[in-house]
Amino acid sequence: MGTLRTEPARTRLDLLAAPVQAAVRDWPADAPVPVDDILVAPIDATLADTAAFCAAYEVGLDISANCVVVAGKREGVTRYAACVILATTRADVNGVVRRQLDVRKARFAPMDEAVELTGMEYGGITPIGLPAEWPILVDERVVDTKYVIVGSGVRHSKIAVPGRALASLPNARMVTDLARAAS
Repeated sequence: MGTLRTEPARTRLDLLAAPVQAAVRDWPADAPVPVDDILVAPIDATLADTAAFCAAYEVGLDISANCVVVAGKREGVTRYAACVILATTRADVNGVVRRQLDVRKARFAPMDEAVELTGMEYGGITPIGLPAEWPILVDERVVDTKYVIVGSGVRHSKIAVPGRALASLPNARMVTDLARAAS
């Protein structure tokens, strides 16, 4: 995990956004991945964006994940989903994601909308603690990663979590080919 100095997230709730704190506090005792396997590390908030973060903390893009909020409309109702993909890939928004949401066209949610709806900071959005009604689409490559580094809900820290833990979140679906290799 590069030069990150991690510790169990449950012992450093101060490094997590409020919805993420609640999800960690309420982590089921019988979950397939124990709560103590969710780690957090403080980082320089000015280095939260993926490329800068990976370079500064010597974290490979192949274990760094992004969580993006996607929206689409059907019959006048906006549907949201979170997509968790490795930093080496790009979400197939108007292919796989659009079909998963069952909408005609999907798009990345505007920054202010994503921040308001998640209660998290832009650039730090994480799948842990998202609105309960949202599907969480997890690319199979993320699930196959022993530990993946993803946002913590704030820009001044990152979470390290087993990929399979993300697939076991409520409303999570592992999706084959959710993302394509970045060019």
